[in-house]
Amino acid sequence: MALLGQRPRRHTGKHGEGERNPARPAGPGPRSRDAPGPLPGLALAAGGTALAWAVHRLLPGVPMLTAAVVLGVAAAHLPGVGRFASGTGRPGLSLAGKRLMRAGVVLLGLELSLGDVLGLGWATVGMVLAVVASTFFGTLWLGRRLGLRGDQPLLVATGYSICGASAIGAVGEARGSDERDTAASVTLVTLCGTLAIVVLPLLHHPLGLDSAQFGRWVGAGVHDVGQVVAAAQTAGEAALGEAVLVKLIRVLLLAPLVAAVAVSAVRRGRGGRDSGDGEPGDRRPPLVPLFVAGFLAAVAVRTTGTVPAGALEAAATVREFVLAAALVGLGSAVHLPALARTGMRLAVLGACSWVVIAGVSYAGVLLTA
Repeated sequence: MALLGQRPRRHTGKHGEGERNPARPAGPGPRSRDAPGPLPGLALAAGGTALAWAVHRLLPGVPMLTAAVVLGVAAAHLPGVGRFASGTGRPGLSLAGKRLMRAGVVLLGLELSLGDVLGLGWATVGMVLAVVASTFFGTLWLGRRLGLRGDQPLLVATGYSICGASAIGAVGEARGSDERDTAASVTLVTLCGTLAIVVLPLLHHPLGLDSAQFGRWVGAGVHDVGQVVAAAQTAGEAALGEAVLVKLIRVLLLAPLVAAVAVSAVRRGRGGRDSGDGEPGDRRPPLVPLFVAGFLAAVAVRTTGTVPAGALEAAATVREFVLAAALVGLGSAVHLPALARTGMRLAVLGACSWVVIAGVSYAGVLLTA
């Protein structure tokens, strides 16, 4: 997969050097014997993950997943490393961005217990549903009005309304989205979520919120789970607990959203791009992706209460590292000069969506207090 803004060159015997065979559709096909395997790119993703962990340890206010995205983008633009990421390392980085993202989404289900969600009360659940629906459909409508390319409106709407980069990766898989659209959307959502870590705590007292209300506002309005924790912990343990529970209600909505996107993709003859040996679209994708079924199964297992606390902590640690590796892979597909060509429209969409989700969630918190 070429980086955003680059055109891959294919070499064929019949059509001459550097010329694409017009009879063959673009996209990944059977790997030739001299094509690079996934190991070099996976090694780079692992190195980026280790570095992201080190950054988080040195600067606890910087979530590990945020650092992973930034490092992935940086790797794509460093001399030498950038050429490696777009050439030899591309198969492994793309594999990390897809397969490891699926695994991370499955493990995310172990964070969610239906009992905890119901304990918040139906008023809070209804508030979260209203926030998610208004943010998703409002962002989707505005993105299309702005003329953003490909699946970017859908992916940005998903990331803002559900759970950031994880949701974008999940919907991108179900939709069969272009890797460049996925990477650009992840970059935008990660940037805005990182800014929220700084901005929202400054608004805690000026907006007249107590600790519990601030936690619910953060949980309803911030994108990624790690960013929610980073922002909410500034107001104490009570705020952190409320924020995580409200956030996990949004995470629960990931499954029906991905299933709906997958059904839509099947009806339109899209989706299900895989890294197997066949051409894209040579097999029909399932209506409910396997990783979504795995996510729901993980939620069910957590709800039973039979999983030991130590196992849950270990799974959370594994999930963080797996998602970090996936985000390094996605970040490495961003090409900033080409992204700048749609950067203003993308930035407008991000700013407007941020205002919508912050405003609606604030009103919802006040109404359900």
